[in-house]
Amino acid sequence: MKKVDDLIESARELKERGLKSGEIADELNVSRETANWLLTRSPTDKDDDAPGDIHLDWSAVGRSSHRMSLVAAAMKDLIDETTDSEPDVVVGIAKAGVPLATFVAREFDARLAEYTPRKQKWGEDDPDYDELSGSFSRNFAEVDGERCVVVDDVITSGRTMTEAVRFVEERGGTPVGAVVLANKSEMSKIDGVEVKSLLGVIRVE
Repeated sequence: MKKVDDLIESARELKERGLKSGEIADELNVSRETANWLLTRSPTDKDDDAPGDIHLDWSAVGRSSHRMSLVAAAMKDLIDETTDSEPDVVVGIAKAGVPLATFVAREFDARLAEYTPRKQKWGEDDPDYDELSGSFSRNFAEVDGERCVVVDDVITSGRTMTEAVRFVEERGGTPVGAVVLANKSEMSKIDGVEVKSLLGVIRVE
């Protein structure tokens, strides 16, 4: 298990490589608030101000294509419980959601789309951040007129998944489900779209 000091070091290394706080949060599977806390914490700081968050390390799955394919089959099974109609397109949220979505798309024999959320493109300190949006990659499938399932690795606050589902709707797609490895939020629906997870995480304090 990673210690907090290890996470602090990892966060700083990622910052030095030029990653934004949103990207650092994704890499460490923590909230953006936690990422900022890790970046600003000094060795003399007390843990009293630590955000209530949980770090999830799923690298044992991510580094094995065989394990990824097994997880994708389980994710497909969850989606099958949610909707009667199979998706035409599986939308992977960059970065970590895309490899998972690739395997899920194969399970469904569906096309693959890639969504890059705004936190991957701009920092939250950008004065226009709230008005900015993410984007679909033109190298992958389009969602207009298609039934879509949105895939990511971890939901922390739910902001990124909500953004992705609504962006699919704005681009003319119909989200029929969403699925993640782990859900650290209490979110179970977005605009009526079921959100499924293989693992539900509850912090007991």
